[in-house]
Amino acid sequence: MAVKIDKKIKGYSVLTPEDKAREAAPPVQVESISRAKAEAELPKADIIHMHERIERPEVLVGSTYKIKSPLVEHAMYVTINDIVLNAGTEHELRRPFEIFINSKSMEHFQWIVALTRIMSAVFRKGGDVTFLVDEMKAVFDPRGGYFKAGGVYMPSLVAELGAIVEEHMKSIGLIHDPEMSDHQRAILAEKRKQYEDRAKKNSEITPTTISSPPPRGDARRAEGALLAQALQAPPTPQAPPKTSPSPATAPASRPPPPSATSATPRRSSSWTAARRA
Repeated sequence: MAVKIDKKIKGYSVLTPEDKAREAAPPVQVESISRAKAEAELPKADIIHMHERIERPEVLVGSTYKIKSPLVEHAMYVTINDIVLNAGTEHELRRPFEIFINSKSMEHFQWIVALTRIMSAVFRKGGDVTFLVDEMKAVFDPRGGYFKAGGVYMPSLVAELGAIVEEHMKSIGLIHDPEMSDHQRAILAEKRKQYEDRAKKNSEITPTTISSPPPRGDARRAEGALLAQALQAPPTPQAPPKTSPSPATAPASRPPPPSATSATPRRSSSWTAARRA
C-alpha cells in the first residue's frame, strides 16, 4: 500500500510496542498517579504513644476501689488515674497513669508507698503493662490467705491489689477476657442440662415418697405379715418375780414386823383343858 507524503520529512524514529501501549492508555492513569503523589505529600496524623516524656495533665479521670481485708484493721482505698491519648480521634486510647493507696492503718505504709511509686513508673514507661497483674496475683502470704466477699480466695493482700488492677484494666479495654471455644461451650451446656434434669427428677420423686400414703391393699398385707411373724416367733422369756428380802437380809434400820402370836394374848392351860372337855 503506497503512502503519499505531502510534507517535507525533517526526522524519523522507530515506533516500539511500548510506545503504542503508552499512546493507547487513557489519560485517567496519569491523573491517578498525580493524585497518589499529592496524597503522599500531605502530612499524616501523628499517633501519640505512651512514653516517659508525656507530662501529667492538670485533670485525670480515674476510679477508686475499696479493700476490706481481715489482715488489716482498717479498709484500704485504691485509686487508679488514667490518661487519654489521641483524644477525639479514631486512635483514642485510655491507659493507667498513676496509682495511690490510702488507709488509716500505718502498719504497711512503707511497702505500700514503694509499691505504688514503682507501679506508677511502670505505667508511665509505656508498652505492655498487663504483666503487673500476673506478677502481683502470684504473691502468697506465708501466714495464709483469706476469703473476701463473694467467697473468692485471695492468697495475700498484694494479690488482691493485683486483682483490682486487672479489673480496672478490663474496664478501660486494656485487657480482654478470653472467650470459650465452641467445644467448651458444648460441654458446659451438656453439664448444665444434666444438672437440671437431675434436679427436676428429684423434685418430682421426693414429695410422692414422703406425703402419699401406701395403698389399702398393701397395708392389709403388711399387717398380715407382721401378725404371722408375731405368731411364729418364740415366746419371750419373762423376768423372774421379785421376792421380798428375808428378815436376815433386811436392813438393820427397819425393825421386823410384829408376828400374830405376839399380838394374841396368852391363855392359861386350865382354861384350855376345860374348853376341850
